[in-house]
Amino acid sequence: MPMVMLMRPHHWVKNAFLFLPLFFSGEVFNITKLLDTCWGFFAFGFVASSIYILNDYMDLEADRKHPAKCNRPLAAGTVSKPAAILLFIGCLAAGTIIALLVKPKFAFVLGLYFLMNLAYSLGLKNISILDVLILSIGFVLRVKAGGVICVIPISQWLMIMIFLLAFFMAIAKRRDDTLLKMDSGVDMRKSIKGYNLEFLNVTLGLVAAVMIVAYLLYTISPDTMHRWQTYRLYYTTIFVIAGLLRYLQITLIENNTGSPTRLLYKDTFLQITLACWIVSFYTIIYLPDFSLFK
Repeated sequence: MPMVMLMRPHHWVKNAFLFLPLFFSGEVFNITKLLDTCWGFFAFGFVASSIYILNDYMDLEADRKHPAKCNRPLAAGTVSKPAAILLFIGCLAAGTIIALLVKPKFAFVLGLYFLMNLAYSLGLKNISILDVLILSIGFVLRVKAGGVICVIPISQWLMIMIFLLAFFMAIAKRRDDTLLKMDSGVDMRKSIKGYNLEFLNVTLGLVAAVMIVAYLLYTISPDTMHRWQTYRLYYTTIFVIAGLLRYLQITLIENNTGSPTRLLYKDTFLQITLACWIVSFYTIIYLPDFSLFK
């Protein structure tokens, strides 16, 4: 259905970052907080959809030149501009109402997310480096929103790692756009003029290395070991390294980065790696007496 496609519900998986504070706090089975976070998930989803609609509206002509984005409802003409505007207002209103019902402070964080992305859509996305920084901050705000909903303090390590992960994926996406520009000769977005393959390849390697070090420092930090009464969280680093290497392989060798969300849906290796990380982290934190980790 074109109207649903315009909302890009498959991108709502990004809002799973709201659940990270709950997961890392050890309170994932607190039903009240879990339900509140679920409502926050939908609030963020609707507001994010309003931003996607606005982006498609603003980028209509550019999307028609893109080999994949030309199939989006507005670019393809399956949804009219007036209908898109009404859907934008409806999604924004629905997300705002749900957020206010969940918690006013959460609504404030969501408002910051919307205003930042509004500025992004209206022009900041055309400034290289700033464009990927804004996208990365969006994921940090998701984690912050999850902490606000559940009244859970968020570790600085978690914020750093989420920012680095989002920045890594955003740079990989810009590399994909740069390759499209080289193949077609058409700038798919204005910020691409500030990037080239050498710069993006170096940045990808740098950010990946920093991310691995940051994750290792998190797992062996005294605060982390004291909180969970275990030093074994560093075992999970193997899955972080495997996931990053697979993403680099897809980006640098297969030249097939595209949408990070779509990659997660279709790449079996990434799915298995993520599942193994979740299971291993969960086992160490929530099942400390499990024989394998004694």
